[in-house]
Amino acid sequence: MNKMNKQEIQNIIKAGEISKQVKLYAKKIIKKDMLLLEIAEKIENKIHELGGKIAFPTNLSINEIAAHYTPSHDDETKAKGLLKVDVGVHVDGYISDSAFSLDLEGSEENKKLIQASRDALENIEKSINPDSTLGEIGEIIEKTINNQGYNSIVNLSGHSMEQYNLHAGVSIPNINNKSNFSLGEGLFAVEPFATTGTGKVKDSRSSGIYQLENYRNIRSPIAKEVLKYIAEEYTTLPFCSRWLVKKFGTKALLALRQLENQGIIHHFAQLIESSGGLVSQAENTFLIQENKTIITTKDL
Repeated sequence: MNKMNKQEIQNIIKAGEISKQVKLYAKKIIKKDMLLLEIAEKIENKIHELGGKIAFPTNLSINEIAAHYTPSHDDETKAKGLLKVDVGVHVDGYISDSAFSLDLEGSEENKKLIQASRDALENIEKSINPDSTLGEIGEIIEKTINNQGYNSIVNLSGHSMEQYNLHAGVSIPNINNKSNFSLGEGLFAVEPFATTGTGKVKDSRSSGIYQLENYRNIRSPIAKEVLKYIAEEYTTLPFCSRWLVKKFGTKALLALRQLENQGIIHHFAQLIESSGGLVSQAENTFLIQENKTIITTKDL
């Protein structure tokens, strides 16, 4: 990643500050049996209210669903169990990506699993620097989680980020992959996932989360209109059907199918733990510079 200028760093810091406030707000409002749709809309409205933009649809993943669940426009699913809340904010394309887990059942098992992913993240926060290798980071996460009797998810990872690019090329493992590649300077999300299961995720149902992949002309007038809006509003960042239904009505769903069939947009699958195990997640964004590391999204 090229050296960032003062304005770029300010944007990164601002996005992180908004994330902190949004997470604190979310922890206050989320209650068992609250509609996930209401939670997502409140979180996303708060991001806008605080002067940020949404970097990706709010993920609200329950129990064995590890990631990529965002409510649809007519979703009636209620909050329960072990809920992962993954929030993305950007300022001029500079992203903060952070997540936390909540136990909504008063379950000691849930709480212990949540603590395992939190502890793994905290151990990274104490040690990460430009010379940290991917293998070292993964080993810290894996050992921390294993020592508490759980498994680290092997096929989910953190990632580097650049302007308008949520996954910018570097994957940060949650196990020791033996890689000697050093992080260097840049913007990174580290996100340990702990599970009571075997430690792998698999694709499940459609998520309603998409990303623009290959902009080109399409004949359908509604698909053309929706595509133009996607390119202008979200550029290369993920978006969801819920937002487009709000803008265009349910005809947006037909447009999305057409765009997906033409290979213009990519549709993400929900990711579930392959053995049905419970999953917890903790995540923060790290701005790593030569002489210091800033955890931009770390709340109290």
